[in-house]
Amino acid sequence: MSALDWSVLGAYFLVMVGIGVWSRSRIRNVIDFFTAGGRIPWWLSGISHHMSGYSAVMFVAFAAVAYTYGLAMYVWWALTIGIGVGIGAFLWAARWNRLRSRHGVVSPLEYLARRYNLPTQQVLAYSGALLKVVDIAAKWVAIAILLRGFTGMPIFWGITITGVVTLVYITAGGLWADVLTDFGQFVIQGFAGVAMFVAIMSHLDGVSTLWTMWDKLPPGHGDPFAGPYTTTFFLALLFIKTFEYNGGMWNLAQRYMASPSGSAARRSALLSSALWLVWPLVLFVPMFAAPLIVPGLANPEEAYVRLAQTLLPQGVIGLVLAGFFSHTMAMVASDANVISSVITRDIAPAIVRRVRDLSARAELTFARVTTFTFVLISMTIAIATQGEGVVLKIVVDLVAATMGPISIPLMLGMLPWFRRSGPTAAIVSWAAGLGVWAYVKWILESKDTAMVVGVPLVTSLVLYVAVGLLKPENRADRDALVDSLDDDAEPERTAAASV
Repeated sequence: MSALDWSVLGAYFLVMVGIGVWSRSRIRNVIDFFTAGGRIPWWLSGISHHMSGYSAVMFVAFAAVAYTYGLAMYVWWALTIGIGVGIGAFLWAARWNRLRSRHGVVSPLEYLARRYNLPTQQVLAYSGALLKVVDIAAKWVAIAILLRGFTGMPIFWGITITGVVTLVYITAGGLWADVLTDFGQFVIQGFAGVAMFVAIMSHLDGVSTLWTMWDKLPPGHGDPFAGPYTTTFFLALLFIKTFEYNGGMWNLAQRYMASPSGSAARRSALLSSALWLVWPLVLFVPMFAAPLIVPGLANPEEAYVRLAQTLLPQGVIGLVLAGFFSHTMAMVASDANVISSVITRDIAPAIVRRVRDLSARAELTFARVTTFTFVLISMTIAIATQGEGVVLKIVVDLVAATMGPISIPLMLGMLPWFRRSGPTAAIVSWAAGLGVWAYVKWILESKDTAMVVGVPLVTSLVLYVAVGLLKPENRADRDALVDSLDDDAEPERTAAASV
């Protein structure tokens, strides 16, 4: 990289720290730290929701899939998320917001103690926290591999530099810093993505490249389903992404909770859905076309790095790399904030009585300490493993193992059609989902990714419903909680009054 590229990257890091310092002045208590007090505009919440689904994994592992299989990458990843978030706009977005505006819920898991009981909340909290720390460690590795590809910097220093900057701004600024860096990421990605898109068009056949390149690419590159990415895999991913991106990934629920009202949260979800359907196509076209420009790569995970080095001028490469950093740092910051909310509001008060009696100032300090600690642990894991084998397999396997069993009771517990399902249904569906994943993955040793991803979620869903029918545990207080999330009229007035 040139001096200009390094200057661009350095400026990006300074801006991130500046956002954290500025955001700190807006944080008065844990409600501000975790949900911005419900003051984030719907359009900013929607952009943040969209950008929180990206990380450097996309430009490493997903780039390798696009290089090898082409259009199927967009279909099984971005399209499933776009459709799933669109569905969730009408099922969950407003309900998440009403949990905050009507019930003072700050952590996405906080309501589970009321909807089920404390043991249910705790097992979901612990298993989800373990997933997140390993998931984020994999993302640190991905950005470090990209940095090594561009600059030759060792993985240790790549993780350390990005980690320290993230620690500063997210510990200081909470969700406000996270959302604002998501917006900065959106702007950077816009410039960098368009620059790469234009470079590809100019290098090949101009605009006509969009329809002429497919005949020149390897056979099957233009097929929506290719290799292991079959129709069944698409349907399985659509199923799991609908849960994952509407609150199963706890950090995305925070975006809805931080909106001013239920209707604003719904609009933010629809904006995020539209962005998922359109913008990834701009980002993926260069990856689809990569075999025409950098053919025969022994390691397809280097495809995007090689494209940037081949096509982009000095300065723009630094902008692209800043975009990579912003993806991962924003996602890590988002996860750190939500994990801190779960520890601060759900886990710690259940095991340490003194935490329940903390003052508002002490609780905010405790939240910052847990945020710092989570990021530090994930960095330590990433440095220790050095990222051998890179991340797609790790991320998909871990999500399949735990996201479905966690998200079923979390998400369906808000819907009135499942009011009969209580603590027994929640615990049984969670435990059986994990058990089925272990059986499919380690006993059957299945290589069918659709089966590994989809079967745990389906198992949890079926058992959650069946146990609820056979052993109904709905009570008046639980029914009242569910019913309170089901209409728009009062939340608008409540949210308006709280701003």
